[in-house]
Amino acid sequence: MANLKELSARPRRLTSGHRLCAGCGAPIVVQQALMAVDDPVVVGCATGCLEVATTIYPYTAWRCSWIHNAFENTAATVSGIEAAYRSLKKQGKIDQEIKFIAFGGDGGTYDIGFQSLSGAMERGHNMVYICYDNGAYMNTGIQRSSATPKGAATTTSPAGRVIPGKPAHRKDLTGIMAAHKIPYVAQVSPSHWNDLVAKVKKAVEVEGPAFINALAPCPRGWRYDPAETVKLARLAVDTCYWPLFEVEEGKWRLTYRPGEKKPLEDFLKPQGRFKHLFTEEQNRPILEELQAYVDKGWEELLKRCED
Repeated sequence: MANLKELSARPRRLTSGHRLCAGCGAPIVVQQALMAVDDPVVVGCATGCLEVATTIYPYTAWRCSWIHNAFENTAATVSGIEAAYRSLKKQGKIDQEIKFIAFGGDGGTYDIGFQSLSGAMERGHNMVYICYDNGAYMNTGIQRSSATPKGAATTTSPAGRVIPGKPAHRKDLTGIMAAHKIPYVAQVSPSHWNDLVAKVKKAVEVEGPAFINALAPCPRGWRYDPAETVKLARLAVDTCYWPLFEVEEGKWRLTYRPGEKKPLEDFLKPQGRFKHLFTEEQNRPILEELQAYVDKGWEELLKRCED
């Protein structure tokens, strides 16, 4: 279990003063994740909110080795760095223990970068890929991604007379990565910092590839008060919209079970992107469908973890 006092005393690898929005979930995820790493670390970062707001030339908010790459290939870039490191270590040119982490948003992970991610995991590179999932292409105008939940209004799935928000359910990327049979896969939320830090620590210590999917609420895209980020992330967990679990060497384990499973409406109602589901009567069935979808996913997860 992580020690809060010890973690808070560690130097930050992502400094304050960056230009991410107030209340953005991404830097909270990054800060917590990097606190879990004791060794020197090389970070790769896909184009997206995290990259553009932390590296506005000639400034950088990163206090570690850091490399930017295109939207679609952060996993390929970091896997290449890791392969070069292994070669140099074999040649005796490097004797230092170094960890490798790739960060990407859901656009650069679920969609554009999925082929790169899948390939890096299948090849077995000793690296960790962390997706900060804010549920849309926030950096380029809040367009829907395959991580966007059904019913959410975005600029490319606007709620109106034609469609009531995004018409399809979100992709289960965490489950897809578990199907790659890699050593470690986990789902985390910044509201549960101890769980997040412990899982990243596990991920960097396993031999081989690891994947972590982190919820990263976005005040701009989700349309809520920026002060409510952690509260909303906690509601996502307590409604079982975003359950916390890990898959270690193929074994599924639930790492947090809500004392009281809250109704999904508690998570959806504070978000402006779902406002039309509550104000327009014809959209009410979507709320019922979303609740049933979450309930089914939760029951399936419990069975997997029991097995």
